[in-house]
Amino acid sequence: MSEISSPRPLPPSAPVIRNTATAADMAVRLLQPLEGMLAAGESAKAEVVAIREQAQSFQLLLKLTLAGGKQATLQAESSRPLAQGSALVVTALSETRLALALQAGGDKPLTSLDLQQLPPGTLVQGKVVSNAPLPTENAQTIYRLVVNLLNTPLAGNKLAIDSPLNLPLGSLLSAQVQGSQSLAFLPLSGRLDQLVLGQQLAAQQNRQASLEGLFKGLQNLGGGDEALRGSIDKLLAGLPDSNQLSTAKGLAQALEGSGVLLEAKLLQGQTGSLPQDLKANLLRLIAQLMPQLPGVSGPLAGLQNALNQNLPNLARQLLGAGATGTARQQALTFPLPSRLLQNMDGEADLETLLKLAAAAVSRLQTHQLSSLAQTQVDANGNLLTTWQLELPMRHQQEVIPLQIKLQREDSGKAEKAEQKETLWRVELAFDLDHLGPLQVRAQLLRGSLSSQLWAERADTASLITAELGNLRERLLAAGLEVGELACSQGMPPQGPKTSLEQRWVDETA
Repeated sequence: MSEISSPRPLPPSAPVIRNTATAADMAVRLLQPLEGMLAAGESAKAEVVAIREQAQSFQLLLKLTLAGGKQATLQAESSRPLAQGSALVVTALSETRLALALQAGGDKPLTSLDLQQLPPGTLVQGKVVSNAPLPTENAQTIYRLVVNLLNTPLAGNKLAIDSPLNLPLGSLLSAQVQGSQSLAFLPLSGRLDQLVLGQQLAAQQNRQASLEGLFKGLQNLGGGDEALRGSIDKLLAGLPDSNQLSTAKGLAQALEGSGVLLEAKLLQGQTGSLPQDLKANLLRLIAQLMPQLPGVSGPLAGLQNALNQNLPNLARQLLGAGATGTARQQALTFPLPSRLLQNMDGEADLETLLKLAAAAVSRLQTHQLSSLAQTQVDANGNLLTTWQLELPMRHQQEVIPLQIKLQREDSGKAEKAEQKETLWRVELAFDLDHLGPLQVRAQLLRGSLSSQLWAERADTASLITAELGNLRERLLAAGLEVGELACSQGMPPQGPKTSLEQRWVDETA
């Protein structure tokens, strides 16, 4: 296993000076109760993540892997040290005491992968915990790396890898499984590290707010100079309307200008379309607003610090830290829930507008990061590519945010190219005053289109159901095979098990 690229070194933990002891028949005292995590007599796998020497004892940081793969971290106090990285089996003696034993074979790293657990294409994350040169007769030195696996069902196990690169301890690696003894390592320039991605996704989720708040603020702005008003008018005039989105060309232009491709355009030097890019225009608006705000003291200084965190690093979007798993899961839901900043009623001033613009940028970046997080190879070897975005659509005198998720699933098991199938899924979510909240799911496979719609209002659901026959006729006239079309009152089911049926799309788009 070689070709490890773009490692990211982390600070190695401080070494323990005293001689380490085995964990056999060793009991430790927990610094916090188990609170039902393990009942007395129950066991779980654990790893010594860190150790700190104290005056009369040693403080251990243990990472437990519980039933179902759930992980938890505990602090414990021991009279004897344990080697960092030791694989253990822990047994609960009471709410505050654990018995430790070395895990059978825990000190021996894996030399091959079980393809039943990790099918080809699975993304694995690991951290280098040791490296040593191997004897060789060639001029090139080969290093034996031991990597602690951080995800997948094998999380907590160690894997031995041979590589020509002498990687420092603590390096984080991303790789795709190719075979039982073959990994293809992914350069971080081509794919964001999944661990960092999860942190940034949750961080952006905590900062974002709905686009309708910004556009109401833009329309109700009570101040600002002529240049600022001109920029705002240009931004509002550039938003697509329903007529533009009803044609294939207009929809393509709107998707390109949604901001989802801004960083890719900049990295490739494609700056010609930036004047029509929503995210670029929001960043220009922020740049115009900041010099007009009086002073940088007090709350405004804190606001500018927050903006510095919100503005994107155009290369990788690594935009902050300190994210929770709950926020990350919220950011992966579709559609993103409506979220309005507090105290934003009435006429918007410049400071309010600045906050709204920064929150809108975070909203767009949440969609971008969610797209990356959902682009993956599944357990069946199928490649799932996701594009998630939000288009502000002009509708009469209002601006309606239209959330869109496009997914392409390419079959990975077909032996011949002509046997491979591509499944397209589309999801829409929007809220119109006269219809209420609507969601649509659609899928296209082998030229056959099927769709499921949901309306929260009963009268809207009845209206759509009555019009499904007309929709079917228009889709057939466009040359499509049409499967099931249905509409239900309520909201679509959520979760990874739900099937994405089809949703409504304009047949000419």
